Amino acid sequence: MLVTGLGHGRPTSSALAAHAVRTLTSVTFEEVREIALALPEVEESTSWGTPAFKVRRKMICRLREERDVLVVRIDIADKEYLMGSQPEVYFTLPHYDGFPAVLVRLPAIQRDDLRRLLTAAWRYVAPPKLAASLDASS
Repeated sequence: MLVTGLGHGRPTSSALAAHAVRTLTSVTFEEVREIALALPEVEESTSWGTPAFKVRRKMICRLREERDVLVVRIDIADKEYLMGSQPEVYFTLPHYDGFPAVLVRLPAIQRDDLRRLLTAAWRYVAPPKLAASLDASS
């Protein structure tokens, strides 16, 4: 099932121009922290010795050892779509083949795209009643 809000669609020339301007700044881990902690019941933790964010002990994302790559839990269909549509931002490694997680190059992703992705990841791992509470507050 594809998650809504991940930008499935053909970009317009004005969107491409805006993207070119926005790529001058890269997303920092502090911004990842800010976005993740704004989601309901998310806590900062660790996973594999690196900073991670979890909802009710289930990982949403974690920083890889490279320090500029984020591992984000996401439905496999969304993972395939993202890697196919923006391979400069989203990728995988053999270790993650068949696993519902996509790797994200922080210097290449836009803040709004990261916010949508982390929200989708939160929905993917959060218990259904908790996920419904986010829908009710939107």
